Amino acid sequence: MSHGLLFDAFVFLAAAVISVPTAKRLGLGSVLGYLIAGIIIGPYLLNVVGKTDDVMHVAEFGVVLMLFLVGLELRPALLWQLKGPILGTGGLQVLLTTAALTGVAHLIGLPLQQGLAIGLILALSSTAIVLQSL
Repeated sequence: MSHGLLFDAFVFLAAAVISVPTAKRLGLGSVLGYLIAGIIIGPYLLNVVGKTDDVMHVAEFGVVLMLFLVGLELRPALLWQLKGPILGTGGLQVLLTTAALTGVAHLIGLPLQQGLAIGLILALSSTAIVLQSL
């Protein structure tokens, strides 16, 4: 199903306006609200938005904005001071989460490469959630 860019932008904004307050009311946080909205309007559930290639451009812009937000939130002096715990604990969290999710994906029948990709994506997406709680 392919619509115009204006329709897709409207769907993204409507999904955000509905999902974020709902997620906040449920105590989940805005980042999880955005993730849930993306899952719902994406190609595997409702398939409301256009082609996946068009959505990827919006997603890439979203990642850039998230990294910009991370840059605004963190002070370089504090980041340098916490480099040991961030690299040690953060790296361990990414490795353990990736291993666990890769194992679960492999158990449900996905090939190892797909399971590893899913595990890494989900492990690294926690950056937005953790930064929000900090």
